Amino acid sequence: MKKIIFFMVLFGFSLSLKAQIVTIQDQETNQPLELVTLISKDTNAYATTNSKGKADISALKNAESIEIRTLGYKTLIKSYAEISSEDFLLYLEPSNISMDEVVVSATRWNQSTSNVPSKVISISPKEITLQNPQTAADLLGVSGKVFIQKSQQGGGSPMIRGFATNRLVYTIDGVRMNTAIFRGGNLQNVISLDPFATEHAEVLFGPGSVIYGSDAIGGVMSFQTLTPQFSLDDEPFISGKAITRYASANNEKTGHLDVNVGWKKWAITTSITSNNYEDLKQGSEGPDEFLRPYFVKRQDSMDVVVANEDPRVQNPSGFSQINFMQKVRFKPNENWDFQYGFHYSETSDYGRYDRHQRMRDGAPRYGEWKYGPQKWMMNNLNFTHNKKNSLYDQLSVRLAVQNFEESRISRNFNDPSRETRVEKVDAYSANIDFTKSLGSRHKLYYGLELVTNDVNSTGTDTNIDTGFSQAGPSRYPEATWSSYAAYVSDQFTINDQVSLQGGLRYNFIKLDAEFDTRFYPFPFETASLENGNLTGSLGVVYRPADDWVISSNASTAFRAPNVDDVGKVFDSEPGSVVVPNPDLEAEYAYNIDLGVAKVFDDVVKVDVTGYYTHLKNALVRRDFKLNGQDSIVYDGQLSKVQAIQNAAEANVYGVQAGIEVKLPSNFGFSSDFNYQYGEEELDDGSKSRSRHAAPWFGVSRLTYSAQKLNMQLYLNYSGELDFEDLPESEKGKTEIYAINEEGNPYAAGWYTLNYKASYRLNDMFTVTGGLENITDRRYRPYSSGISGAGRNFILSLRADF
Repeated sequence: MKKIIFFMVLFGFSLSLKAQIVTIQDQETNQPLELVTLISKDTNAYATTNSKGKADISALKNAESIEIRTLGYKTLIKSYAEISSEDFLLYLEPSNISMDEVVVSATRWNQSTSNVPSKVISISPKEITLQNPQTAADLLGVSGKVFIQKSQQGGGSPMIRGFATNRLVYTIDGVRMNTAIFRGGNLQNVISLDPFATEHAEVLFGPGSVIYGSDAIGGVMSFQTLTPQFSLDDEPFISGKAITRYASANNEKTGHLDVNVGWKKWAITTSITSNNYEDLKQGSEGPDEFLRPYFVKRQDSMDVVVANEDPRVQNPSGFSQINFMQKVRFKPNENWDFQYGFHYSETSDYGRYDRHQRMRDGAPRYGEWKYGPQKWMMNNLNFTHNKKNSLYDQLSVRLAVQNFEESRISRNFNDPSRETRVEKVDAYSANIDFTKSLGSRHKLYYGLELVTNDVNSTGTDTNIDTGFSQAGPSRYPEATWSSYAAYVSDQFTINDQVSLQGGLRYNFIKLDAEFDTRFYPFPFETASLENGNLTGSLGVVYRPADDWVISSNASTAFRAPNVDDVGKVFDSEPGSVVVPNPDLEAEYAYNIDLGVAKVFDDVVKVDVTGYYTHLKNALVRRDFKLNGQDSIVYDGQLSKVQAIQNAAEANVYGVQAGIEVKLPSNFGFSSDFNYQYGEEELDDGSKSRSRHAAPWFGVSRLTYSAQKLNMQLYLNYSGELDFEDLPESEKGKTEIYAINEEGNPYAAGWYTLNYKASYRLNDMFTVTGGLENITDRRYRPYSSGISGAGRNFILSLRADF
């Protein structure tokens, strides 16, 4: 009898264990839903479903209210008891209309946008799969809320709310990617990230300095890569995907594979992607100035101008890239979770296409101008501890080491002297973050951060005829840039309708640089800067009803001078040279925004956000004197001396608006529109449009989703900037813009009509295809040096296992 009772108890116990595994499926297709988040405010715990739609919700046991949500589906709120009564099988109803999104990394802590006063968007894995972005920059562009500039095909520089480059912050798995040589010019570092290994991406609009420190003025782009998943039973959990893709406009050939193997306490994830892109072909209808009638080729020790067989092919623009990721996760018990991640990315050489369009004395300016391989490696260890005590409910520690390498290789037309400039940065970072609930309505987030960058820059000049090489001037000084910070953020829920969030951060930044005066007669050999910066934010979210939200946020942000600001030497444009300036201070931004979102009858959603940002003490490029001289000979040409200086103020204001409509028969319509205007102060006190305030732009989509089929017909578009409206710094770049009847450059408006479709053949295979730029427009996004793809056929096959 005792044995029978023992086995009955054991059997019941095993059932209770099994019952703590919930399965969540699509209500219409019964397909498992990955990355569904279950959050309990009562227990301060959460769980996320794996690729089979399953999650262990043991930590949510006895919770009275569990919020179950993911992008593209209606939110469910159930108690643990209700989930148990439904045999731990839940169905989510698809919906294009949603007031809430789950935000994991853009705010560093787990928060839903219902409690975040800043505007935050998420780009779902479903949208990434349908759109098939070639690079992480294109992935951001999918949102319709981020403008992407490209100087070459191997590029992509986001512009957000009138700011770009070193006034935006990138994070990957919670680690800051910005380095001390992020420049004011356009950046292509984001392409080091792999869209196929991205679990989800988020964008926080507006200042984020309280959380991320220097540079977070216009916004924060946060990428979360694949997280190793554990087994929920006694069998190893094996999952993954294999993808192959082809695109016609650049003869893209891409292959990807990722595999996850999980046990009860250990899990590993491996991901590898290989991309090969040939020269990009632009459209047939558009400005003739964008055509490429010639290119330079080296023949018999001479640079010769060769007629381009097809002027629509942008030669040279092809490149290749490989990405590798390895993650290991260990969870010894419910309290501790350890993750180690290794990331590696490397590109081939790739031509800087906009420089190949420059002319001098009736001939091409350059015989060659290319970036050398762009390399990025990160080792990242993070662990969390969940256990309530007097200091925290959750402790998170992130330790990371990143290694960056980039280079520039240039040679004037029919000049045998090749200049190679190589930059390497070793970046070390440590974050300790704490979360503490002070009652049911009050939550405190606080932490400490240390970031150090070591910059090594070298120059080599080589005579390609003789093969003789010698040391040349470097782009940067030898330097160390360090940031030390403490920050706190307080979230207080006054009642079910109103919540407040405020924060403060103190940041101390130190820079030490040593200049090489062998090549340039600098009046200094060393530079040392120290900046202390205090920033803050205060915001409110008001929800008068479940179907609408009003939010407002006031915040400050800063950008401390980095090594690129203080010590760079480069030719910014023909006839000008930028030289170091060790006498710089931080620039500050003051921002306010107001957002309103309203859902009408669960059919139409409208959201509008307006914002205004004032940038004070702005770091801008201005005329300068070196040893009392306003011009020096640089690269064989008498060039006007310029330097980065705290010499201006700038203002940016704009509106982000969106509408979503649920149409009959599984159709839907959505549209996003962005208008921004920025102006900055010039030397003479006059005003000029800000360089990174893009023309108005947006996207409108007609969607259809039912069972195994997902389709989208959409229109991307951007407005025009006349010559008079171009920033002063852009008016001299005649090689990248269309030319008007007066012979002046202007940014031509454009649109592309596109179609994408995804069909799930069975539980394993999904085929995705599309036709981009159906009308074959020849267009070039504002400030870009290379045209977008012409009519482009894309075909991809995905296997999930």
